[in-house]
Amino acid sequence: MVEKLAELKEAIERLDLIDAHAHNIVAVDSSFPFIKCFSEADGDALTFAPHSLSFKRGLKELAELYGCGWSLNEIEEHRKLSGLESICSTCFGAARISALLIDDGIEFDKNHDIQWHKSYAPFVGRILRIERLAEKILDEGAPDGSTWTLDKFSETFVGRLKSYPSTNLVGLKSIAAYRSGLEIDTSTSKNAAENGLTAVLSGGKPLRISDKSFIDYIFTRSLEVAQLFDLPVQIHTGFGDKDLDLRLANPLHLWTLLEDKRFAKCRIVLLHASYPFSREASYLASVYQQIYLDFGLAIPKLSVHGMISSVKELLELAPIKKVMFSTDGYAFPETFYLGAKRAREVIFSVLRDACEDGDLSVPEAVEAANDIFAHNAIKFYKLNLSTTNGKIANSHNFRKMGSTAPLSDLAFVRILWVDTSGQCRCRVVPKRRFHDVITKNGVGLTFASMGMTSFADGPAAETKLTGVGEIRLIPDLSTQRKIPWAKQEEMVLADMHVKLGEPWEYCPREALRRVLKVLKNEFNLEINAGFENEFYLFREKEGAKVPFDSTPYCSTAAFDAASPFLHEVYEALVSLGITVEQIHAESGKGQYELALGHATCTRAADNLIFTREVIKAVARKHGLLATFVPKYTLDDIGSGSHVHLSLWQNGVNVFVGAGGTNRHGMSKVGEEFMAGVLHHLPAILAFTAPHPNSYDRIQPDTWSGAYQCWGKENREATLRTACPPGVPDGIVSNFEIKAFDGCANPYLGLAAIAAAGIDGLRSHLSLPDPIDTNPSSLDGELQRLPKSLAESLESLEKDGLFKDLLGEKLLVAVTGVRKAEIDFYSKNQNSYNELIYRY
Repeated sequence: MVEKLAELKEAIERLDLIDAHAHNIVAVDSSFPFIKCFSEADGDALTFAPHSLSFKRGLKELAELYGCGWSLNEIEEHRKLSGLESICSTCFGAARISALLIDDGIEFDKNHDIQWHKSYAPFVGRILRIERLAEKILDEGAPDGSTWTLDKFSETFVGRLKSYPSTNLVGLKSIAAYRSGLEIDTSTSKNAAENGLTAVLSGGKPLRISDKSFIDYIFTRSLEVAQLFDLPVQIHTGFGDKDLDLRLANPLHLWTLLEDKRFAKCRIVLLHASYPFSREASYLASVYQQIYLDFGLAIPKLSVHGMISSVKELLELAPIKKVMFSTDGYAFPETFYLGAKRAREVIFSVLRDACEDGDLSVPEAVEAANDIFAHNAIKFYKLNLSTTNGKIANSHNFRKMGSTAPLSDLAFVRILWVDTSGQCRCRVVPKRRFHDVITKNGVGLTFASMGMTSFADGPAAETKLTGVGEIRLIPDLSTQRKIPWAKQEEMVLADMHVKLGEPWEYCPREALRRVLKVLKNEFNLEINAGFENEFYLFREKEGAKVPFDSTPYCSTAAFDAASPFLHEVYEALVSLGITVEQIHAESGKGQYELALGHATCTRAADNLIFTREVIKAVARKHGLLATFVPKYTLDDIGSGSHVHLSLWQNGVNVFVGAGGTNRHGMSKVGEEFMAGVLHHLPAILAFTAPHPNSYDRIQPDTWSGAYQCWGKENREATLRTACPPGVPDGIVSNFEIKAFDGCANPYLGLAAIAAAGIDGLRSHLSLPDPIDTNPSSLDGELQRLPKSLAESLESLEKDGLFKDLLGEKLLVAVTGVRKAEIDFYSKNQNSYNELIYRY
C-alpha cells in the first residue's frame, strides 16, 4: 500500500491544473496591501492577520519558494527587487496552472487586464460578474439620456450579456450573498424590481446594488441568458470579507431557485466549499443534478485540519465528478501558488485516507485527482481542452526555456556545489531516487572535494583534506529549479553536512550564513548584493578557439551578432526567477556583460551560480564556449564579477545617508561597514580574486581596481560608491567592489566581505578621503593592492579576523588550495590556457 500511495502522490504532483475561479493580478506598486495575500480581513482586523495559522504557514512556504528570509518585510522586499514578471514566472511555474478562469469584477488598484494573464497560463477565460455589470450599465446612464426604467435597464443588461459569449466568456458569477443573501426569489414581481431600481438610483454614483428585489431580478434574467447560451453560473457561498452576512450565505437558502423547473438544467457551482456550510453544500450536490462544488479560498485560507476537514465534508455525499479545484487567487501571484500547493497536499491527504479506509482503490484515487484538478472543470465549463496522463493538451509553458516538466517526465536531478577553487560541480541522480532518498538523506561526497584545485581533481596536500571521510550533500529544496536547457532535468544547490542537521565547517553556503547571522544579531543588518557578469564567447575556427567577434564596447553590431544566444540566456534566467537589469557588449573581443538585480546576500550568490550555469550551457547549445576566466589572454581586457552591496534594516536601505548625516552621502553604518571592507581588502582578495590568473586582470588603468582606495563614481577605484538613477544627487545607495572575479566562490567571497564589514562596524572605522582621479596618477601615494595571489595570501595569513568569523579549518583549506595553485602555475605557465574550460 505504501508504494501505491507514493504513486498517488506522484500522480497528483505531476498534474496540470485548471484554476476554475480566480481574479486579476495587480502591479507591484499597487496600493492593495500584500498582507491581504493571507487574509480576508480589513482595517484594524488586518493587524491580527500575522497571528493566524494561514499567515504563518503561507509566509514559510513563500520564503522557501523564494529562498529569502521568513519575515513579511523580507518577502515584500524580494518581490520589489525581483519584479512582477519574475515572481509570476516563479509562482505559476511552481503551481503548474495550465488554465485560468478569471472573474474580473473586483477592481483592485492597478489591475492587469485578463489578456495580460495569458503570459502565465496557456488558456485564460473570463467569468462575468453580473452585479458589477449591472452597476456599470447604470453608472453609464440610459442609452437615450433619459431616466432609467426597469424595461430600459433589462433590455440593455440582457443585450450586453448576450454580446459576451462570442468572446472568451466561459461563465457568469453572482455575489448575491454579499448584497442581499442567497434566498433568491426567481419569481420576484416586476413592480418590486422597479421599486428596487428606483432605490438603487437614489443612492447616487458610483452605484452599489443592494436591494434584494432588484438583485433577484438581475439574477433571474442572467439565468435565462446562461441557459440560452449554455453557460454555467458561479455563486459565492459561505465565508468572505465582513461585507457579507454569513447567515445569509448558507447554500440551503437556494432551495427556491433549485426547485424552479425553468432552471433545472442550468449548471451552478457553489464556490469556496460553502465553508462553514460544507456539509450542506455536499448534500445539495448529491440531490440536485445541476449543483457542483468548488473549494477555492477554503484552501489555502483555513488551517491544515480545516482544509482537510472541509474537503472531506464535501465528499461525504457529493459525487467526485462534481467537485472542482480553484485557487481563488487574487492580486498577487503568490495566492495562486499557495492555493495550488496546498490543494495538491490536501487532496492527497483526503484521497490517501479514502484508500486506507477502503472507500477507494489507488487507481480510483488517481482518477479522482484527475477529475478534481482538471476533468470536472473541462466538462463543467465546456472548455476546448483535454488531458492526457495529467497534462493539459496543447498547453505549453509561457517561457520558451522555462518549461515545468511533470515529475514523470523528469529523468535526472543535478545536485550542485561550489568548491574552494570556485568551480561548480554536480552529482546527478535519477529523479525517483532524488525524491525517495536524497531529499531526506542527501548524497555522499568525499572530504577531498573541498580540497581540489583548478588544475587537478585531487586534494591539495596543505588543505589536510583527503579521500578519507565522507559528508552528505543535502539539497536545499528552496533552490530546486527546472533546467531551462535540459527539459528532463532539474538542478538544486546543496549544503554540506557531516550528518543530517550538522553543517560541515567547510561548507561555503553555511560559512556565509554564519557571518550574516553575526551581522544580523549584533547590528540588525542584512546585506543585499547584485553581481555584474563579464564573460568571453569563443567560437571554433580551424580547430582553434577564437573570440566570437571583434566589435567595440557597447556595440550594437555585437548585440546583433549574439542576439539569439543572449535572448535565450535572458529567457532562461527569467524562468529561474532571476532578474536581469542590463546586457551589453564589453571592451574585449567577444566579451559581454550581464548585470543581475540585487537580492538578499545568499540568494544573490545562488543566482550567480545559476547564471554562470545558464550562460555556459546556452553557449554550448549555440556551438560556442563561454568563460568567466579573469584574464584569458594578456592582449585583451579582463573579465570581472563586480558586486554591488547595500545594507538593509527592516526592509529599508540604511546604507543611504539622510539629512546630511555624512559628508560622503552615506549613513554612519554604511561608512563603517565600507571602511572595514577597505581596511581588510588585501586579505579579502584571497577569496574574491582567488587564482594566480586573477592578478593579471587587476592592473592599473583597466577599471579593475588595482589600488587600496575608494571613490565616488570612480571606476578606477577598487571600491566605488554608486548613485543610480532615482537616487537624489550626492546620496549613495550602494557600493561596488571591482576586485571580484569569475573564479571566486561567491559564498566565500561574500562571507569575507561581510566579515570585514562587521569589523568596521565593531571598530567604528572611518573612510579616508575619496580619490577623485585615476589612482595610477598617485602611484607613489596610494597603496597598491596585492600584485599576486601570493601577496594576498600573505595578507590573509596576517589578518586574524577571518579565522574567527569564517572558521579556522575552512581557512586552512582555502590557503592550502591557493598555495598549490601558486606553485603549479608558476611552473606550468601554459596551463593557464586550460582555464577557459574550468571557469
